Amino acid sequence: MDVKKVVLAYSGGLDTSCIIPWLKENYGCEVIAVAVDVGQGAELEGLEEKAIKSGASKLYIEDVREEFIENYIWPTLKAGAVYENKYLLGTSFARPIIAKKMVEIAHLEGADAIAHGATGKGNDQVRFELTIKAFDPDIKIIAPWRLWTLKSREEEVDYATARGIKVPVTKEHNWSMDKNIWHLSHEGADLEDPWNEPKESMFMVSKPISEASDTPEYVELEFVKGIPTKVNGKALGPIEIIETLNEIGSKHGIGIVDLVENRLIGMKSRGVYENPGGAILYAGIGAIESITLDSQSLHYKQQVALKFAELVYNGQWFIPLRKAICAFVDDVEEVVTGTVRLKLYKGNIIQAGVKSPYSLYNQEFVTFEHDDVYNQQDAEGFINLFGLSLTVRAKMLKTLGKTIEDKID
Repeated sequence: MDVKKVVLAYSGGLDTSCIIPWLKENYGCEVIAVAVDVGQGAELEGLEEKAIKSGASKLYIEDVREEFIENYIWPTLKAGAVYENKYLLGTSFARPIIAKKMVEIAHLEGADAIAHGATGKGNDQVRFELTIKAFDPDIKIIAPWRLWTLKSREEEVDYATARGIKVPVTKEHNWSMDKNIWHLSHEGADLEDPWNEPKESMFMVSKPISEASDTPEYVELEFVKGIPTKVNGKALGPIEIIETLNEIGSKHGIGIVDLVENRLIGMKSRGVYENPGGAILYAGIGAIESITLDSQSLHYKQQVALKFAELVYNGQWFIPLRKAICAFVDDVEEVVTGTVRLKLYKGNIIQAGVKSPYSLYNQEFVTFEHDDVYNQQDAEGFINLFGLSLTVRAKMLKTLGKTIEDKID
């Protein structure tokens, strides 16, 4: 491949620290590093110096945290999308916004190619490259993990060390981690054996249950049309909301998920995720939906959530169906406004109260006490009609001397 200038998705981690010299050695090209700030925090400190020392000609740091939350996290939260009942898609929906920004900078710099550090076994290669193709189908893509001779993270450490590049891992502390404002993920090393319990020393966001507070804590959330707007009565911006809930939830061991998931590429992988703020928000919006959405809307939305999660996980953020699902969700969530109180204790999120001006919960109808709005005799006719097909079938079987449990010869 003839390339003179490459834009690299750069994190300063092990993979991308090796990729800069590898690109220069194998293509003789200029490498421009790009770190898209989706909430990595301290990981961005000293990154420019490190990128330059590794061989990059310059480093862009692009702060997209607010856009990330408003255009990627909130739509996924509103959809109720959770992959395989556990994973809140923290890495999955970060890749499209990173790749989108990469294309913008590649165009600005007149680059020939975009490079990324995703492996040939994982989902991220798909997420990056589908987004790149959506915005520029003609730009070249370089994926070193599918090309180079390095076969393991241990060999990467040796490669970087030989070139005088400091890497943030050792052969003893060798988890592959991905952090943003929404979550922190851990893969690899001892986690590759699903029989191994995660080491408590691994957790960097949530406290392990053994260290969680012995005192329960209540948190009150306010949502407007499915979007969180206040925490404990205080109006906060999107960044502050997630940071505040991460801090509160972490004290109580909230949001730790251990999952063996089905990767898009066909293999199973094991990941451990820390997602305290996200877990609290999902519990909160679910509580308000339970009193504001009618049964047909809620049940259909639950089906749509499975598809939405699959699309996000598979890197298909920019396909028309994802956009169409969001339009449906936005319409349904018009009434998802209200306040929920949650009790946090030892990894548990316990609903402790919910209210909404659009609540469909009507105590006059549901009460066990005397009421003047519901005629219980109406239920008999409803049941007769609702069960009519069962009645007809049972009569047919009775004429044959059989019951509903008998096999039809």
